[in-house]
Amino acid sequence: MKLAVVLFNLGGPDSLDAVEPFLENLFSDPAIVSLPLLVRKPLARIIAKRRGPVAREIYRRMGGRSPILEETLAQAASLEVMLRRDGKEAKVFVAMRAWKPMSGETALQVAAYGPDMIVLLPLYPQYSTTTTASSVAAWREAAKKIGLSAAERRVCCYPCDAGFVAALASRVRDALARRKTALEYRVIFSAHGLPQKTIASGDPYQWQVERTVETVVRKAGLERHDWRISYQSRVGPLKWLEPATDAEIRKAAAQGKGLIVVPVAFVSEHSETLVELDMDYANLARENGAPDYIRVPTVGTDDAFIGGLVDLVRRAVRADDTVSGGEGRICPIHFRRCGMSGIPA
Repeated sequence: MKLAVVLFNLGGPDSLDAVEPFLENLFSDPAIVSLPLLVRKPLARIIAKRRGPVAREIYRRMGGRSPILEETLAQAASLEVMLRRDGKEAKVFVAMRAWKPMSGETALQVAAYGPDMIVLLPLYPQYSTTTTASSVAAWREAAKKIGLSAAERRVCCYPCDAGFVAALASRVRDALARRKTALEYRVIFSAHGLPQKTIASGDPYQWQVERTVETVVRKAGLERHDWRISYQSRVGPLKWLEPATDAEIRKAAAQGKGLIVVPVAFVSEHSETLVELDMDYANLARENGAPDYIRVPTVGTDDAFIGGLVDLVRRAVRADDTVSGGEGRICPIHFRRCGMSGIPA
């Protein structure tokens, strides 16, 4: 069987000139701004114009571009190698949601390859309507437009996948080994934030983040350590998930604790790890008197993580439709926007 795997990620601007178009694409997404198209599109242009200068400065500090495409292509290459070692005739493609290559371009590449089956695999371990569901909807629209009709299978989420957890726990243990003697530390698991209203609508993201952290805590042997979950990257006036990562950093620093910060919902390095965590929050910790600040790297192309993705692809190929990182639906029933219930409108 000829297999295509499509990895979904957000994407990022590849130059400073691309920052505003990237933001416009991002805020044009109905999963991000839930307004009618005639209102959403002009509003997205306004937001992009207003946020453009701040965002350009962020990417200027990273060297003028986001590394997320290169990071994702490296993960795709590693996954393709492992799938072929597994005996599969497979090719792995990348589809970004807000910048190139987007689903329309990738769908054409997949069609040219001519697969018998396509597996849709998000690089978002925890499911959200704002990430995975949005990417799948964009993909299906693009595939339908060109008549791409190969059999399709979908991986919904894998918040507690053994490979993902093993890779992250290994990095946490490495960070623990770097602690300064006789200094108390707090481990902060930082995830991308979402507006509270998104969670209130039945989105399972926060619940899945909590399951990831609980599993990593057990795997890394942190049960007796001081650890917290927090959320970063707030924008706009809405109430967002709490506690905020910056607030938790100030609190730990005020208590004289060293900090170990773990990006728990990102699997590749980009602006929110390289600037927000490594620069802004590291400076915040120092300014508030934290005696040490250690940032745990993302899982990237770690063999355990990529091996876990291989297993998810295997399961998807054997399944009738959608698979999760567990046995069927893993979210409690009250999460009505769970990805195993179909892609929400």
